[in-house]
Formats: sequence, C-alpha cells, structure tokens
Amino acid sequence: MDMPDIHATAIVDASARLGAGVEIGPYAVVGPDCELGDGCRLDAHAVICAHTRFGPGCRLHSGSVIGDTPQDLAFSGVTSRTEIGARCTFREGVTVHRGTAEGTVTRIGDDCYLMATSHVAHNCVLGDRVILANGALLGGYVEIGEGAFLSGHCAVHQFCRVGRLAMMGGGAQISKDLPPFCTARSGSENEVHGLNVVGLRRAGITPEQRTALKRAYLRFYRSGEAKAAVLASLRETDHDGPVAEWVAFILASKRGVVGERARGGDTG
Repeated sequence: MDMPDIHATAIVDASARLGAGVEIGPYAVVGPDCELGDGCRLDAHAVICAHTRFGPGCRLHSGSVIGDTPQDLAFSGVTSRTEIGARCTFREGVTVHRGTAEGTVTRIGDDCYLMATSHVAHNCVLGDRVILANGALLGGYVEIGEGAFLSGHCAVHQFCRVGRLAMMGGGAQISKDLPPFCTARSGSENEVHGLNVVGLRRAGITPEQRTALKRAYLRFYRSGEAKAAVLASLRETDHDGPVAEWVAFILASKRGVVGERARGGDTG
C-alpha cells in the first residue's frame, strides 16, 4: 500500500484519515476529523477544513478551500459536515462550505468538476457529473441535478433547484427552479430558452424521448393552456421516462419554475 506523500511544510491534523497514495503539497492544510480517499491530491495552499470527507481520486488545486464554516449569520459553531464523492476536481480558488445546522451536510456527488472561483454554499446538494464553470455561485440549500452544466458567472438563489441535464448559459441568474433538460438563456434572469439538446444526445436520451420532451415543453410554455391542466394531462399519458421526470420536477417546485419570456425561441 502506497503511503501518503506529505510535504514538510504541510499541516495535517493528527485525527485526519489519509488513504493510500494521497499527496499533500507545500503549505496545504488538512483539518481535524477529515478523510481523504485513496489517491487524493492537494496542491500547494489547498485547505480542507474540519469534518470533511473526500472519496478516492479527488484533486484540489492551489487556493481551494473545502469545508469551511458557512456564510450564514444563523451558524452557531455546531458540528456539520461536507461530503465529497469520488474523482472530483476543485480548481483554483473554489470554495465549498459545510452545513449550517447541527448534523447537516453539504454534499457533492462523483465526478464533479468545479472550475476556478466557483462557490458552493452551505447545505447544497450536487448530483454526479455536475460542472460549475468559472465564477458560478450557488446560494444555500441549492440542489443541482446529475449532469447539469452551469456556465461562467451563473448565480443560483438559495433554495432553488436545477434539474438533471439542465444547462445555464453564461451569466444567467435564477431565483426559481430550472426544470430538467432545459437551458437558461445567457445573461438572463429566470428565463428558460428551450431544451439542452446537445446534453440530451450525449446522455443517451433517444430521439423519441427528445421529441416527447419537445412536445411537452411547447405545450407547457407556448400553448396557452393552463399550466396545471398541461401537467395533469402529461402525468396521465407519460408514466415514465424523461417527460414524467420533467413533470414531477415541476409539480414538486416550491418556488415556481422559470418562464419563457420571448416566444418563438429555439426549443432545440
């Protein structure tokens, strides 16, 4: 078993648990009650704060800070956690904060890629294969579905959800939920702009399923029918697959979903 390789200038708390082949670079810090899975690597000046767990194969670039206390005035110094899946990458200056209430968790799934200066606030939940581009910002309690892509300088308001395989264009901002498989228009606020067709194809969503999603999208956003009636009808006729997932996400929304402000936009 490969022993951890720890630079002489690094600071590693005695309670930290390090897997095989872990590398910890110059001036990096690993706090108390932390766990690094096999093959994790910390570059110079990376910081892992208390009560943080990483799966195997994660990479922290210089200046990333994972598991620090939340930016929440209600935080009272309780023990909360940060849990990171396998093979995640945190580029320069990324910040991820732990939960704000006793025993709560900020959770990031497997194979996520967080680019430079992106931020994940307290109590967020990210599914597998989520990508946050440079400067993307998530408020507290945000949920990001599997395979979603947030472009540079996007902002997601606290308690919002972004569905599976959704995409936000550069600089988009949302304070409502973005349904699965949809795109948010670049530079917009709460504006959906069709389906993420490229993402759907790459994820193996079939042409028939994509056609059904397009019909559901057009009916919901452009038919003029009452949205509740549209959802009820779709729920009756589509019992599984992507349309059923899309409908269930919208029905579960507590903040409402983003709207299509400009009719005639491309649905993909």
